[in-house]
Amino acid sequence: MRAQIKEKREVARGTLLVIFDLLGAEVDFKPGQYFWVELLDPPYDDEKGPRRHITVVTSPTETGVLGLCTRLRDSAFKRSLAELEVGAEVEVEQPKGDFILPEDTEQQYVFIAGGIGITVFRCMLRYIADTGKPYNVTLVYSNRDRESTAFLDELQEIEQSVPGVRLVVTMTDDPEWEGETRRIDAEMLRDHLGELEPFTYLVAGPPAMVEAVAAQLSQAGVPEERVLPARFSGY
Repeated sequence: MRAQIKEKREVARGTLLVIFDLLGAEVDFKPGQYFWVELLDPPYDDEKGPRRHITVVTSPTETGVLGLCTRLRDSAFKRSLAELEVGAEVEVEQPKGDFILPEDTEQQYVFIAGGIGITVFRCMLRYIADTGKPYNVTLVYSNRDRESTAFLDELQEIEQSVPGVRLVVTMTDDPEWEGETRRIDAEMLRDHLGELEPFTYLVAGPPAMVEAVAAQLSQAGVPEERVLPARFSGY
């Protein structure tokens, strides 16, 4: 379907949020899914072409729009996206994918995000905040430093306003950060959560980080069916 760039803004150093207006169309999707977007007549091109799939960063409760958030790298697609003006037209497809917010609100969840992996959880948490569903979620969010941490203020507001949502932030390379600084592993998680076994874990971020955290949880005795890793490409 045809859409237009409605909003563009930097939400962290080198991190761009883009909201697309669906021009009266509406899509029904589950929090956590991804969508395909194709740039029309982009200023740059390469062998991968102008079409990419990327996580929806906006909530299904935000009708008439789809949003993405990406680290700006030196690919033709991302350079083009950075230069396109508000009002530029693109093609988007109905979101899909099976890395989604579970429906069971009785279970306790831990969302583990590394870097730009926060996008999928921003979608889920905005949905929880908007619907008031009684989820119990701890978000553990790792970045190098404060400047590269997308949506931190917004996530802190959600933590303060939504019962059942807790935020643990770690900065691994920021001398001015006074909070947690460790990388996410089983020991660090145990210090913040207590026993690890009762939770269901959703993990998103750079592939190496996702695999390492999943392996740590497995070694710590968390059943395999309670560790749900997102294996997104495109980092």
